[in-house]
Amino acid sequence: MFKRFLSYYKPHKKMLTLDMLAALMISVLGMLYPIVTNRMLNIYIPQKMYSTIVIAGIAILILYIIRMLLRYFVQYYGHMIGVKMQSQMRRDLFEHLERLPFSFFDDHETGRIMTRITSDLFEVAELAHHGPENILISSTMIILSFIYLCTINIYLTLIIFACVPILFFVTLHFRRQMRRAFDERRKSNAVINAAVESSITGIRVTKAYTNYDTEIHRFAEGDSQFVEASRHAYSAMARFFSSAAFITDIFNVIILIAGGLFLYADRISFGDYSTFIVSVNLFINPVNTLINFMEQFQNGVSGFKRFAEIMDEQPEQDAADATPLENVHGDIEFRHVSYAYNDSHEILHDIDLRIERGKKLALVGPSGGGKTTMCHLLPNFYKLGEGDGSILIDGHDIRTLTLDSVRRNIGIVQQDVFLFVGTIRENILYGRPDATDEEVVEAAKRANIHDYVMTLEHGYDTEIGERGVKLSGGQKQRLSIARVFLKDPAILILDEATSALDNTTEVLIQQALDELCKGRTTLVVAHRLSTIRNADEIAVVLGGRITERGTHEQLMAADGTYKKLYSLQFRESDLYEIAADV
Repeated sequence: MFKRFLSYYKPHKKMLTLDMLAALMISVLGMLYPIVTNRMLNIYIPQKMYSTIVIAGIAILILYIIRMLLRYFVQYYGHMIGVKMQSQMRRDLFEHLERLPFSFFDDHETGRIMTRITSDLFEVAELAHHGPENILISSTMIILSFIYLCTINIYLTLIIFACVPILFFVTLHFRRQMRRAFDERRKSNAVINAAVESSITGIRVTKAYTNYDTEIHRFAEGDSQFVEASRHAYSAMARFFSSAAFITDIFNVIILIAGGLFLYADRISFGDYSTFIVSVNLFINPVNTLINFMEQFQNGVSGFKRFAEIMDEQPEQDAADATPLENVHGDIEFRHVSYAYNDSHEILHDIDLRIERGKKLALVGPSGGGKTTMCHLLPNFYKLGEGDGSILIDGHDIRTLTLDSVRRNIGIVQQDVFLFVGTIRENILYGRPDATDEEVVEAAKRANIHDYVMTLEHGYDTEIGERGVKLSGGQKQRLSIARVFLKDPAILILDEATSALDNTTEVLIQQALDELCKGRTTLVVAHRLSTIRNADEIAVVLGGRITERGTHEQLMAADGTYKKLYSLQFRESDLYEIAADV
């Protein structure tokens, strides 16, 4: 992990070197004040060298101005190194997230991921900047001050230095406790972020059900967990700092007693004793700096560990000999496909299915039967194991094809439409970012959304809000269909695309979908069976198995599950019509 962290310094080696040189100069210049103080007390003042006193003071002032400029350089450019490293880590993390499989996002909440991208990496950036500087400046000051104090009185210096091992062992003990406590605090902070992200995203549902108290209670639970974790963390931190501060305070007591005895025994002059008292802070302050730095170090290390955890997740990868899918016709075949998510029970069992190019196959059946899983397996969102059968496109096992080429040739329209923050144009262009304005308009016309867009003040440049909140359900669905028209795939997946719409809107959407399906191999998951009567073939999926197959007429004649489902929906439709008439 340490080598991985250091690798982010490589693009900034030149600036880091200058930063470290500036930090080193700050340390060296800091040694001049006690040296000049010693000479004033022992030479200049006793010998009444007044002009030399003034010159020495002016010289120190000039050096302090130089040190101010060096500190500005270190603060500004040092922080910029940290920011650029943070930016690179953030880009690496985001790019890695984009390449992770669906299963990762099934198991990790969005709020927790956002915490790692934002606050965790901020702590890493602070460590990247302050870490080298604090270590270099403090270490240099400790060494130089120790040497200088020895020149004043080696015995008194050794007595002070003898306390350092005690300080080291005490801080090491409490630092371990603090590290564990702050790791827990970070986890609880991620819980809060996840709760906030979920609640804000679902605020309209909360208001619709007036479940403010439920969300407040849920947030309060996460907040209480954070407070409790913080209590443990700050308790450990308080023990760490109070113990370390107590030991450094002992330094002053030792100087007072030992120095007084040395002065009484004529083992040290009054000038040297005064200089020693002034100079000992050159030793104690960097020790305190390193102690205080431990909290930042722990936060930075914890943040980088969490960053590394995601970076170590295996991304989606093509097979070693994968080839691109080209000149797609759209023949699809499921051969003895079985599948289970992680170690859960089997969702699909021995599915055998073939869809000829340009044909439409509809999957029907109760929820949880495995229909959507089949739709997720076809674009290789979830990978089949070696013994789980195979899925073929134009005779090629999708495991032997590159992921991008497979997905580029498959268009998906789902019930839950996801639109990005931005304009109508930008969301349609998501289907093919290099499309022209004319192609965007043509796709919108074919999706029956163009006329509506032209009634808007800003037309295609209209902002649609987060997840398209400014659009109706039918408008969002037609926008997603326009996106697929622009993509122009050979294979189409319609996963309950109209089930959440009212009857009038469904008719308009169905017209757009019928247009979209022309000339494409289509896999339809349907809740409303009336919408798939014209499918070339219908398969009933129950408990992960295909129990019936045929056309609408064949399945109705078979008097099986499909007929029962269709008849039930037909009766429900009649009831709705009667209720409307009343």
